[in-house]
Amino acid sequence: MSAGASEKILVVEDDRAVQKALRRLFEGEGFEVEIAGNGTEGLARFRASAPSALVLDLSLPGTSGQDVCRDISLASPNIPIIILSARTEVMDKVLLLELGAHDYVTKPFSPRELLARVRTAMRRRAAAATTAPPVDSFSFGDVKVNFSNMELMRDGVPVPMTSQEFKVLKFMVQNAERVLSREELLNQVWGYKNYPSTRTVDNHILRLRQKLEKDSATRCIFGRCIVRDISLCRRGGVGSCGPRGFWR
Repeated sequence: MSAGASEKILVVEDDRAVQKALRRLFEGEGFEVEIAGNGTEGLARFRASAPSALVLDLSLPGTSGQDVCRDISLASPNIPIIILSARTEVMDKVLLLELGAHDYVTKPFSPRELLARVRTAMRRRAAAATTAPPVDSFSFGDVKVNFSNMELMRDGVPVPMTSQEFKVLKFMVQNAERVLSREELLNQVWGYKNYPSTRTVDNHILRLRQKLEKDSATRCIFGRCIVRDISLCRRGGVGSCGPRGFWR
């Protein structure tokens, strides 16, 4: 299936042979392709255009791949970012996915697998845009969130949040009154079915609690209380709880 005329893929890769191979791969499928040879150029091209997806090499001269991933994810949380890297360590994958990447492909890679992962990430983004109810802002207690500007205030004081923490919080707000499993969050928020560790969901919920709760001893987060593990029971406000009040 060919891509739509408006779909552009930004490739940030310093290896010229890989650049040529990826241009040939994506243009052969109908995508418009833009190439950047380093991190600084990649950020500039991203700001100057509106790519539909980003294929990002991790080992870049100048601005690192991690910094590019973080900066682009913060500026445009919904753009699919697919990482290319020779690194295979689980912690590297976890770190990058928590910085906002949607998928991770280890070099050497199959071009058809990479293409399939890019298409899957783009389909997920399109599905989320059409099915999720629009949510620009939300408030609970003394906390006010502006998702458009990625700003969160508590008692009038800005609270630093990562792009992935905003994504988790927004997805929960958009899916009020539904049970959300770890697997669904990994698939829909991270866009990655085979995530290295499902504990990342627990870690993100823990960090959200630490940032949003006045007293973590109460074990409550925006109107819910942790009843065991990362299980949640309703106490009003936004709901992601089942009939019996448990997170699966």
